[in-house]
Parts: sequence; structure tokens; C-alpha cells
Amino acid sequence: MKKRLTLIMAAALLFSGQLSAQTGRKPLKNSKKMNSTEQTEHYTFKLSDQVSRRKVSFKNRYGITLSGDLYLPKNAKTEALPALAISGPFGAVKEQSSGLYASQMAERGFAAIAFDPSYTGESSGNPRNVSSPEINTEDFSAAVDFLGLQKNIDRNKIGIIGICGFGGFALNATAADKRVKAVATTSLYDMTRLMSKGYHDAVTPEQRTKTLKDLSLQRWKDAENGEPAGGPRNLPEKLNGDEPQFVKEYFDYYRTPRGFHPNSVNSNGAWLITNPLSFMNMPILTYVKEISPRPMLLIAGERAHSRYFSEDIYKNASEPKELMIIPDAVHVDLYDRTDVIPFDRLESFFRTHLK
Repeated sequence: MKKRLTLIMAAALLFSGQLSAQTGRKPLKNSKKMNSTEQTEHYTFKLSDQVSRRKVSFKNRYGITLSGDLYLPKNAKTEALPALAISGPFGAVKEQSSGLYASQMAERGFAAIAFDPSYTGESSGNPRNVSSPEINTEDFSAAVDFLGLQKNIDRNKIGIIGICGFGGFALNATAADKRVKAVATTSLYDMTRLMSKGYHDAVTPEQRTKTLKDLSLQRWKDAENGEPAGGPRNLPEKLNGDEPQFVKEYFDYYRTPRGFHPNSVNSNGAWLITNPLSFMNMPILTYVKEISPRPMLLIAGERAHSRYFSEDIYKNASEPKELMIIPDAVHVDLYDRTDVIPFDRLESFFRTHLK
């Protein structure tokens, strides 16, 4: 039981930035050298010859300039297109999974924008590699702003796809932003639940208090140093072989040629140590029922360690809703496995509801 709890706690801390605060490892300085925002043409997938891609930028309500790629079908007719705003996974950039999704959906006739969240990748905001449940939710609505201003897009036919942690932000944005007509998530994470309660809500009140105390004290160190400290690299340079299975799966995507990108926090960097603070007191999916009567589609892998997030949201949400479990799939299979990701179902879902 103790070993299981240790693994659950380690899992909950993996992408939260808390590891260095709890292990005493020397944090990395928050620097541009660690997380370059220089443009790079490296994409982890091949662009369809039926799709065009161009770089775009737009601002959110907080004045942060977001960097995105707009994907359009080359054979589009003259009528305005239905459109999708896509982001995720948590700690990834637009050249990874979200770009693949955008390319695939553009091939199916949608305009689609994949964007880097605030403080991440080629988007602006300092310090780097920090996330926020409020600002990352706002990022989706800012993408909807952008899409709705394009002459070749029908602003009354805009949906959202959120991958991994950005599935939670996508649902939160949809609940508040009534311009969004339909929402789909894949490999959903609720990052506020994860960071405050751990995997399967295993964190005790004593452990939560200890974490908050450590993070609070870290603020003094950051204030003394004049900048927030980054934790250890999210994923190691190499595996020892005794890591939990889900860590091996993340490594196989982010740290290998399959999905590595130099701008990705999970591939090549670390979150700030204090990154979890804003998540731990802010449950983002409190109002998930208010997505109704607009539809939601929740897609999860049968063997995904994150499957319970989608199942619980499905139980709590109001109709219309659909939960789709992909046989034998793990969490990261829904990042880039085009033979596993149900793009045909995503197409039919948005075709039906973006009208």
C-alpha cells in the first residue's frame, strides 16, 4: 500500500513542478536558454498535401500574444468554414499533438488553429513555463476571438478540442464562453484536481498542507533571487527501467523522435517550482453542467491512467454528452496515433453540432 501511495504521489507531482520542492533537488534557473522561444520549423508530424498552414498571432484579454498555426483545407469552397480551436497536451506546443489534430481536421474540411498557451513555446509572457487555470482557459476564448474575425470562417460554427490537461481548460472555457457550439476532449486531465488532490484523489490533508507550506516558503527564495526558480527537468534524459508505466509512456512520446520538440516543456524543460499554487485552490470544472445544451464528446484510452477523469466528468455533466473509450489505448496513444485517434468520429461530431 505504501509503495502504491508513493507512486501515486510521484505521478501527481511529475508535471506540476513540485518535485524539486519536495526532494530538495537544486532547481534550474528560469532562463530563456532553458526554454528558447525562437521559432523553429520542426514539426513532429507530416503536413497533409491537402492542407495549408500559416503562422498567426493574437492577444488574449491579459495582453499576452499567443502564437498559433492556422490550418485550412486547400480545396475549400467559397462559403465560410466551420472552425476549431485546439491546444494541449499540458506541457506541449503546437508543433506536437495539437498541430497534428489541426492538420487532420483541416483535411476533413474544417479551419483549425493549434496554438501555444501563454508563457509557453512561441507565445509571449514572462516568466516562462508557468501555467494558470484562468489564463489557460482564457487562451481558448482568445483563439475563438481570432477565428471569429476571419472572413473565411463562420463565427457561428466554432468548436474546441482540448488534449490532456487542455481538455479541462477546454471544458471550462466552453462552460463560460457561449460562442463555443461544441467541445471534445481526448485523454482528459483536470489539472486543478490533479495538483490539489493527486492521482485518484490520494493526497491526504496533511500532505496537501505540507506541499502548500513548501511552495509558500519557495516564494521567499524566489523573491530573494529576483526570479522564480524552475524545477528539475520534467522527464529525465534517460530511463532507469523501474519508473511507473505511465512515465515510460510519456518518455516514449516527449523524449524520443516520435514527439520531441525543443520548445516543449515536457520534452526539454521544467515548470516553475511554484506553478501548482494557483491550481490548488481553483477547481475549474465546477460549472461543467453549464456546457449543456451544447454537446460534449469525451474520448479516453481503455488502459489510460487518466481514464477516470473522463469518466467522472461524464457522470457529472448534463446531456447531451458522449463518452468514447478506445480499446487497448493508453494515454499518449491519443496524442499522435492516427490509427487510434477516432478522427472520423471527431469529424462527424463537429459536422453534426457546428451548425
